[in-house]
Amino acid sequence: MKSSNVTRVPHLIDQTERWRRQEHRGGVLWLTGLPASGKSTLAYGLESRLFDAGYEVYAFDSARLRQGLNADLGYSREDRRENIRRAGELAAVMARAGLVVITGFISPYAKDRAEARAAAGENFHEIYLSAPLEICEARDTRGRYRQARAGEIKDFTGIDAPYEVPATPEQILGTATLSVEDCLDQLAVYTDQHFRNF
Repeated sequence: MKSSNVTRVPHLIDQTERWRRQEHRGGVLWLTGLPASGKSTLAYGLESRLFDAGYEVYAFDSARLRQGLNADLGYSREDRRENIRRAGELAAVMARAGLVVITGFISPYAKDRAEARAAAGENFHEIYLSAPLEICEARDTRGRYRQARAGEIKDFTGIDAPYEVPATPEQILGTATLSVEDCLDQLAVYTDQHFRNF
């Protein structure tokens, strides 16, 4: 750790006070899955739906962070780890402010997801978007899988880099068979069940 001479100053607002004002808990819904499994579509769709339902909510994905906060990172194993570390810390800070934070990250390594969970604490919810590789390839309109198979993209998750399937996620959505609306319905119900009661 490079920053060792740091003193934390406590907030004067208790977390439950924020929750009472916002009428919901803060926390993280961490969507993970193969490329083209539906993470960004569901993250931003859920953000819109929850906002309309009165939640203080914000969604972001890897593309958004890589245009700013993580613009200095590539796709090596170490850079991928740092990408998820920063995303996890950002999500945790926003969640402590009382927001429902929805993230869409491949986050292929279990260890990295565990660190994101540790940053957010008990209000972290891992949502695994389960879809077979062939389905993800077929629906990839950006052509990334084709480029990876042609050797134009190196270390692409699912082709020449691994994806470690979550062992015990809080929710699994079969995005190969469920429609976007069905997935959003399930996510909205899940959010109400876990964030409205405190």
